[in-house]
Amino acid sequence: MLRNIKRLFDHTHSSLICTTLKETCFKLQTTQQSLTPFKLSSEKLKSVLFNSQLFYSEIYLKFAHHNASVRQPQVRFFSSLPNLDRMAEKKALSAKRKVDSDENPPTEKKQKLETSDIKSDNFIEKISTSRSNVCKSISEFKFNKKRVRVLSKAKDFPEDSQGVVYWMSRDQRVQDNWAFLYAQKLALKMEVPLIVCFCLVPKFLEATIRHYHFMMEGLKEVEQDCNKLEISFHLLIGYAKDVLPQFVTDNDIGGVVTDFSPLRMPMQWVDDVTTAIPKNIPICQVDAHNIVPCWEASPKLEYGARTIRNKIHNQLSGYLTEFPPVCVHPFTPKEKPQSIDWVKIEASLTVDRTVGPVDWAVPGSTAGLQMLESFCKERLKYFSKDRNNPNKIALSNLSPWIHFGQISVQRSILIVKQYRSKYKEGVEAYIEEAIIRRELADNFCFYNKNYDSIEGAYDWAKTSLKLHEKDKRKYLYTREKLEKGQTHDDLWNAAQIQMTIEGKMHGFLRMYWAKKILEWTGSPTEALETAIYLNDRFNLDGRDPNGYVGCMWSICGIHDQGWKEREIFGKIRYMNYDGCKRKFDVAAFVRKYRGKKL
Repeated sequence: MLRNIKRLFDHTHSSLICTTLKETCFKLQTTQQSLTPFKLSSEKLKSVLFNSQLFYSEIYLKFAHHNASVRQPQVRFFSSLPNLDRMAEKKALSAKRKVDSDENPPTEKKQKLETSDIKSDNFIEKISTSRSNVCKSISEFKFNKKRVRVLSKAKDFPEDSQGVVYWMSRDQRVQDNWAFLYAQKLALKMEVPLIVCFCLVPKFLEATIRHYHFMMEGLKEVEQDCNKLEISFHLLIGYAKDVLPQFVTDNDIGGVVTDFSPLRMPMQWVDDVTTAIPKNIPICQVDAHNIVPCWEASPKLEYGARTIRNKIHNQLSGYLTEFPPVCVHPFTPKEKPQSIDWVKIEASLTVDRTVGPVDWAVPGSTAGLQMLESFCKERLKYFSKDRNNPNKIALSNLSPWIHFGQISVQRSILIVKQYRSKYKEGVEAYIEEAIIRRELADNFCFYNKNYDSIEGAYDWAKTSLKLHEKDKRKYLYTREKLEKGQTHDDLWNAAQIQMTIEGKMHGFLRMYWAKKILEWTGSPTEALETAIYLNDRFNLDGRDPNGYVGCMWSICGIHDQGWKEREIFGKIRYMNYDGCKRKFDVAAFVRKYRGKKL
C-alpha cells in the first residue's frame, strides 16, 4: 500500500494521479490498512501538476472520516532534491518564459484568452476562508467605532423594535462591507431581524441604461446573497425620503444604518431621511468605501496628495484589517419580502436608453473579484512601468465595480499586498492610486461643496482662468461635435470613441481629453460642464469623486500647482499631442478605434 502512494509522486500527468489516488483511497477503505510515515521531497511535490489544495482536502476527507484504525499519513518535507537533468531543463525553460513574459506585457488578444482561462473558485474560496478565520460572527468582532458617526439625536434603540435596517446606497455588496457588518452586529445584539433596503430612483443625473443595467445586475446578486443568509432584501422604488421613513414605521424598525458618500445629492438624501424618520429612531453612517473613514483621514480640505498622504498612512494599521464574515442571520422577519420583478422594474426606468451596456465588464461582486484576480496574476507586474501607456494592458480595470460598491477597495489592497515580494513597485504604485489619490478625491468632495464648479478651484487658478477666458481659440467645438468625436485631433477622437463604446477611458488619456476641452470651448465654465457631462454620460464610473476631481485637476488645477503661463490655459498645466507622442505610440492607439461606429 505504501508503494502505491509513493508511486503517485513519480508521475506528472494529472489524470493518472487522480486515478491512482482514487484507487489508493479505495484500497485503504476496503483493507483497513494503517500507514507509516514516509518522506517526500518538497521539490518533487511541486512537480505534481494538480491543485495541491484539492489533494490535501481529499486526503483529509478520506482519512479523517475513515475507520479509527486508519491513521492519517504523515508527510515530511525535505529541501534536498536529486539532480535530475529533465527537471533542470524544465526549470531553465520556465525561467526563460518568465523573463520573456516580464519584458513583454501581453497583447489585448492574449490577455482576453488568459483571463477567460482563469478558474476563480479557489481565489474566491480563499477570500471566504480568510473572513471565517477572523471569527464566525460579527458579534465576536471588536468593531472600530471610528468608522461610525451617529447622525440623529436619538442614540438608543427602542426596546420593542422588530428589526434593524441597513439602507444600502453607495456600497452595493454583502461581504467586505463595514456598514452591512455594523448593521448585523446591532441586529444580533438586539436579537432582531436584519433588513436591507435599496431605494431605486427612476432617474439620476446623467446616468443612462448603461449605468442602471450594471447597478441592477449587481443588486440581483445582493438579493441572492441576502437570501442565502436569511436576510431580507427590499427594493424600494422612489426617493429615500419618500419611501424609507414609511417602511421604518410600518415594520417597527428600531434603527437605521447607512453607508457614506461625499457627493451632494446622496448627502442630501441622508439629511432628508434623518429628518423624516421618527425622532426616537437612531440613524448612523458607516464609511464602507474608504479604508480610513473620510472624516477620520482629515478634518479639513487637503491641498493635495502630499498633505494627506502621511495622515492616511499613519492610520492605516488601525483600519486595514481583514473583514469578518456576514453570517447567516438567526432572527428572521415574520414576513418575507415579495419577489422582485427585475425585468419590469428596468423597463419602468425613465433614463436615456441610447447608451447601452458594455460587454467587457460583467456586473456583480463575483465578477469584480475575478477581475481583481486577473489584475494580480496578469497585470500587476506591469502596473508601475506601463500604467500610463494606453497601448499596454497594465491597469486594474476595477473602477466600475469600485464605483458601484460591488467590491471593496480594502479587499483589493489586502490581496494586492500579498504580491509585494514579487512586484514591489507595482504594489506601491497601486496603493498610492487606490488609497491616497482615491481618498483624496473623497476628501475634496466632502469638504468642498463646489467640487464640480469653477468656484471650487483655488484662488490662483480662478484668477488665471478668468484672465485668459477671452483668449482666442483656434478651434471651437459644440458639445454635439465633441460627443461624436468629430474634431481635428485623431487622438482625442479615439479616446472619445473608446469611452463611448467601452464605457471607460484610459486614465492618462482622460487628462489629455479634458484639457483639450478647455482649449476648444468658449470658456472654462463651459469646458468643465462639458467634460463632466460626457464623463458621466458614458463612463461606467461616472458621477464619482474620482471623476469630478479628474476634471477639476485637468481644467482647474485642483491638487496641482501653477505652471508657466500661456494662452487659454493661464497657469493650468498644459498637455499637447506631441507630448503624448513622446510617451506612447499614438498612431497605434488611433488605429485601434479609427472607423468604429458610435
